[in-house]
Amino acid sequence: MTHSDSVSKPAPILSPVLSPVLSRLDPAGIQHGFFTRMGGVSAGVYDSLNCGYGSGDDAALVRENRRRVAAHFGLAAPHLITAYQHHSALVTVVTPENLWRDPAAAAKADAMVTTMPGIGLGILTADCAPVLFADAESRVIAAAHAGWRGALAGITDQVVDSMCRLGARRESIHAAIGPCIAQASYEVGADFLAHFVTAHPLNERFFIPSLVGKPGHYHFALAAYLAARLSAAGVNHVSIQGDDTAALPGQYFSWRRSCWENQPLYGRMIAVIALA
Repeated sequence: MTHSDSVSKPAPILSPVLSPVLSRLDPAGIQHGFFTRMGGVSAGVYDSLNCGYGSGDDAALVRENRRRVAAHFGLAAPHLITAYQHHSALVTVVTPENLWRDPAAAAKADAMVTTMPGIGLGILTADCAPVLFADAESRVIAAAHAGWRGALAGITDQVVDSMCRLGARRESIHAAIGPCIAQASYEVGADFLAHFVTAHPLNERFFIPSLVGKPGHYHFALAAYLAARLSAAGVNHVSIQGDDTAALPGQYFSWRRSCWENQPLYGRMIAVIALA
């Protein structure tokens, strides 16, 4: 099958994972979804809904995958935007004046906040946590990419502050932590643990000793850490989806699994939130 044949295939109905916390906001016209790797046109290690242009996949196939995701929300493809993610705590506010529709012109940030309707904020992940936010009363939404560096640097705190500057109230913000690497799969060394304990001694509670008894190694609970940061920031409505991206190859792309398999290439999932 040629690339053109793949792109022209009828698009299946996509079935993203939904958050119970954000689903409560459907009547307010807030749509969201954590998409799996299924339902796209990419092949091989990228099979099939790879949405990352930086993955090495054929750009035409990635473009079609993104078009299908945008169509799921009733959006034209250029209205689904992603940032140039680089494991930071930088947040960009998307306005009509700085809206980009070309991925090559994307803002360099790891989170986006907006009050604009008709725009889908997309986050790309392959083990890092996608976090989607919404305040239905003020109609402010946000999306964040939270790897350990961004999480420790306070990416979620920065998102909440940015949302509040646009009129959101902390007690009204709903946040959903999507599929990401789970503690059982997230083995780290002592240096990694030291980063978190140095930042705050209580962070040690997010680590357990190596499950196979490996000296000086631990397992980190990324989602639980993010939930605790959100709670400390005054966000009371938080959900954790719970799927382990590293342990479910049929459903999710995973950077860590690609390392286990000595495979340098891997796809990217997308998580999206949009205001109708």
